[in-house]
Amino acid sequence: MFENINSLPADPILGLNSVFNQDRHPDKINLTVGVYQDSNGATPIFSAVKKAERSLLSEQESKAYLHQSGSAKFVKHIPSLLLGDDLVQQLDARLETVMTPGGSGALHLGAKLVSMSSRSARIWVSDPTWGNHYPLLQSSGLHVETYSYYDAELKGVNFARMMESLSQIPEGDAVLLHGCCHNPTGADLTKPQCDELIELMSKRNLLPFIDIAYQGFGKGLEEDAYLTRLAARTLPEVIIASSCSKSFGVYRERVGAISIITENEKQTAAAQTHVFSAARCSYSMPPYHGGGTIGRLLDDENLKLEWQTELEKIRCEMIETRSELSKGLNAAQNKVDFSFLNNSSGMFCYLGISREQVLKLRSEYGIYLLENGRINVAGISKKNLPVMIDRMSRVIGLT
Repeated sequence: MFENINSLPADPILGLNSVFNQDRHPDKINLTVGVYQDSNGATPIFSAVKKAERSLLSEQESKAYLHQSGSAKFVKHIPSLLLGDDLVQQLDARLETVMTPGGSGALHLGAKLVSMSSRSARIWVSDPTWGNHYPLLQSSGLHVETYSYYDAELKGVNFARMMESLSQIPEGDAVLLHGCCHNPTGADLTKPQCDELIELMSKRNLLPFIDIAYQGFGKGLEEDAYLTRLAARTLPEVIIASSCSKSFGVYRERVGAISIITENEKQTAAAQTHVFSAARCSYSMPPYHGGGTIGRLLDDENLKLEWQTELEKIRCEMIETRSELSKGLNAAQNKVDFSFLNNSSGMFCYLGISREQVLKLRSEYGIYLLENGRINVAGISKKNLPVMIDRMSRVIGLT
């Protein structure tokens, strides 16, 4: 049966990570995979998460299946984290949340819901967007198109061009929006731009499908939810795919959620049954440990505050790293002004260097980033920052 199967190319990010692991360069630096690393290059567990986990395990009395919605405490508190208590109460039964295996699971189920709602459905993603958006959306039966977003010359969002692009999208189509900390560019919209965007989507009857994976990594937990809350408050229908991997540091536990808002309680209840059906055809029941831990944490005010303090520390570290990288590169060479790095938000940003320079950094110095120039800022530490600045300035000076 399998004699005609050929090997597929490696995932652009995960495959590069494997190459990095085999590299013997003494000063190698991995800026590819999106995980937070401390100054020692480790990815620690939040102390609040550990405490919630211990509490969960000590009180757990069964390993029976969960309801398809997931952990009761998780689906109770995640909507409030995303939307705020007042808006959750206002939406009431128009809003339902289902726990998923990671943000990717939420994206998959959301795409299936859109696909099941309309056989001719299309979804539009920003140019560029996270590479895995394409297979996740396309495998669910959606036709994927792109709208204008990032401008390499401006080194930021070309908002006028973005709005013109969105104004051409046929009414009724879905539009994938990054809730905050745009991946891969790190370039986000301002609040006034978010206001204009949602107004346009309302006029054009476009469905916002919001992917929010880095809440708390950009400007703060409340600030990073601005676009998501604006859409949920203003528009009749919204799909939100959220991830706990980064904000809670539970990468390997695969914890996410899909939140659905429709015009009325009846439509939301019907949409939830389709989400359950799609889940049954793939993973059937959600895993418990990670979601149960996050639910326990958010249900305890002391643990929640401890987690918020830890998250804020990480956010400030990434801001400082960006600043130090920008200043260091500008001091080391005069060909490129890297001040624009300070305008990016969250874990990722574009360095704005050529593919040739990216490949030279990899082959000669063991510094790994994606070919489009995207780096994981959290992969830079006080220890490897001087190395990064020195090697980059050498490459830029030679090309």
